[in-house]
Amino acid sequence: MKCVIPAAGYGTRFLPATKAIPKELIPLVDKPVAQHVLEEARSAGLHRALMVVGRHKQAIADHFDRSIELEQHLIREGKESALEQIRACSELAEIHYVRQGEERGVGHAVLCARTYVGDQPFVVLLPDEIIDRRARLLERMTAVQRRAGGSVVALTEVDPSEIHLYGSARVEPTDEKDVVRITGLVEKPGAGDAPSNLAVVGRFVLDPGVFAELERTPPGHGGELQLTDALHGMAHQDSGGGPVHGVIVSGSRHDTGHRDGHLRAFVADASRDG
Repeated sequence: MKCVIPAAGYGTRFLPATKAIPKELIPLVDKPVAQHVLEEARSAGLHRALMVVGRHKQAIADHFDRSIELEQHLIREGKESALEQIRACSELAEIHYVRQGEERGVGHAVLCARTYVGDQPFVVLLPDEIIDRRARLLERMTAVQRRAGGSVVALTEVDPSEIHLYGSARVEPTDEKDVVRITGLVEKPGAGDAPSNLAVVGRFVLDPGVFAELERTPPGHGGELQLTDALHGMAHQDSGGGPVHGVIVSGSRHDTGHRDGHLRAFVADASRDG
């Protein structure tokens, strides 16, 4: 499968740091967030990726490209370990880029990938979410999609006081403990409106039927085209890209789109490495 990584946002929660540095390149210890996400994809056998970026994100392409001058410098200095690390950045995946143009939400970013993806199922990874790849979440999600068809969404239990920060899923159980059937989704519900405390986190395996559903989905929360709204529509259909299942995340995850989440991810990564 191909994977799509929306990366066009300004990262305003991290200003002034993101004034000149894309939020996807803010590091967790010695690797930027986007590299962690691509390493997760690679560990799941996903070697082709499309980054949906904005005009201010050239540094992302630079990070994942070869740097011949730096390589030559490291060779002269005899720094073999550092040389291997920077070469690995350019070997993670076959990466393509497309500009979103106008930032109109995650759903619109996914629509920008239509030509690249074609008519095959594909994976979407939101780079704000860092998920321990040892949990093999993407492998589990793609296996469920191949068996059940349709689309698959990663879900995790959150405190009810935090569900307003996420998409919330209405679900039915299946024969598998970690898999549920999604019957509805609400993006960032108000108090008392959440169907459950199962939150959508940034990993999706999508049927290409999502493109047609996105085209007929009106703008939602924040005036943006929400992927969760399109998946809500697909969950109610017997055809056109349904059904929609959820896989419950096991293992650690961190939402680096917020300062406290980024700090926790940084500490966890530093502890694991040191």
